[in-house]
Amino acid sequence: MTSNNRIYSIDIMRGLTLLLMLFVNDLNMEVAPSWLGHMPADFDGMGLADWVFPGFLFIVGMAIPFAFSKRFLQGQSLIDISRHILIRSLSLIIIGVLMLNTGRVDPELTGMSKNLWALLMYIAVFLFWNDYLDKDRKIFTITGFKLAALGIFIFLVFKFQSGQPENNGSLITSWWGILGLIGWAYLVSAFTYVLCRDSIWKTALITFFFLVLNILSCRGMLGFLDPVEPFLGIIIQGNNPLIVLTGLIAGLIIKKIPSNEYKSIILIFIGLGLFCLTSGFILQKWFLISKIQATPSWGMICSGISFLVFILIYWIVDVKEKKGWAKFLKPAGENSLTTYLAPDILYYIIWMTGIPILIYKQSSEPLVVIIGSLVWALLMVGLTALLARINIKLRI
Repeated sequence: MTSNNRIYSIDIMRGLTLLLMLFVNDLNMEVAPSWLGHMPADFDGMGLADWVFPGFLFIVGMAIPFAFSKRFLQGQSLIDISRHILIRSLSLIIIGVLMLNTGRVDPELTGMSKNLWALLMYIAVFLFWNDYLDKDRKIFTITGFKLAALGIFIFLVFKFQSGQPENNGSLITSWWGILGLIGWAYLVSAFTYVLCRDSIWKTALITFFFLVLNILSCRGMLGFLDPVEPFLGIIIQGNNPLIVLTGLIAGLIIKKIPSNEYKSIILIFIGLGLFCLTSGFILQKWFLISKIQATPSWGMICSGISFLVFILIYWIVDVKEKKGWAKFLKPAGENSLTTYLAPDILYYIIWMTGIPILIYKQSSEPLVVIIGSLVWALLMVGLTALLARINIKLRI
């Protein structure tokens, strides 16, 4: 086992969940086997797609202790770190809400097609949040790009019309979009680490609080919080913070136990994985296993799976030092936001131009559909690597 402190399995599992996310998002579920997709809201069970997002949330939590310990060691003040958390969370929430509304664009009222509105929005995201090189030397150029992005955002928001009565036809927050969910859960978990630092027991207590919150929410017992639900609904619901916080506990365990005691780490992770799975199936007595309903049974089962999947990758990569097989995942693991968003730009260009690139989606053969979407996902990971080489990579 290597003696350095870098946990390669965190990057690899992050890359793996993103690859699977691209794969399941691209699948034509009218043809592909149902177990690869999302289960209906009232179905008691889950498919592969129902684990992928919480698997990513789990890794978001795992990375928090390492990222923030570095900031504290660098001497950053509590104010600086709090500002970083708020800016990062708000950025994810803003992008999530914009993505959520792309499908609501009314072309006639807005004066442009859905595809063009969405394409301009994604271009602005890359202009504003790109991790530019030589920031000090190119301050005017970078400021110009960011101002141009802000101009595009303002233009799109004021032009937007859905033609729907909801929110008078303007932008809605609704369920906040995938990135918005990550933003809210990250906000809770990052401040949990700032409050509890490396205390596993304090973090576990807060995690249990959000499990209880999730249970009470699903039982309809938090009606008195309805006035703030439109703004803090994801936090009140408890489910997404719960999953990230379980990942935070996993990260603290890895961080606190010396790497040469990997056998203890493996046993603890297996134990916690089985504990979460057992808890989830016990909770199934009262709650469906449902991603769409964000039930505590689903959340705990997903965390259990994540503990077990991670420790398998950890054993292969960090203990046995077999990293070569996962090199193709490195770009996605290191540039997660770019990996997630860049393919959407291609989608909207393809839909706008009508170029028949995604012909595999039209096949009636499940194997063709699966292989096509897998190849697409792998190509998008390659696209991330290419973009990183030309210094296009998002950082929030």
